[in-house]
Amino acid sequence: MKRILCYGDSNTHGTAPMRDDNDVVRFDAETRWPGVLRAALGAGFEIVEEGHPGRTTVHDDPVEGAHKNGRTHLRAILESHWPLDLVIISLGTNDLKFRHGVSAFDIASSIGTLVDLVRATPMRGRPLPNILVIAPPPILEAGWLAEMFAGGQVKSEALGASIARMAAQRQVAFL
Repeated sequence: MKRILCYGDSNTHGTAPMRDDNDVVRFDAETRWPGVLRAALGAGFEIVEEGHPGRTTVHDDPVEGAHKNGRTHLRAILESHWPLDLVIISLGTNDLKFRHGVSAFDIASSIGTLVDLVRATPMRGRPLPNILVIAPPPILEAGWLAEMFAGGQVKSEALGASIARMAAQRQVAFL
């Protein structure tokens, strides 16, 4: 059986669009994108969902906490789910928050750091997993999160191209 780790943020977790901070709903397992992937691949594949709302690539969040840093727990997650055939990294949206002050290039570089960490994690005699990086969709600065993501819309529109360049340099798959 092939094992695929989906490592991401609220989009991977399946958090539904929110009207405010108290409107937290999680899509059911079949609706979340890892569940859609599971259904599309069928038998012979195990999909491991590791989505955490608010997760950044490599940044401690000064408001939500250091536990939102995607680099902090990645190695332990990799080791706890090995052997892995594929690691999907789907992060970058939360890095667009104004408080992190990073560019699209910085976010892509941070995702590259996670790619490097996957490759540096011993897999106990097993081959290293393949890696797929998924660029987050562009965001809109609208609604109750507009202030938190101020300046993020323009950066998000450049993010896909920046991540694609990083993926090509590191020779990993990109979507």
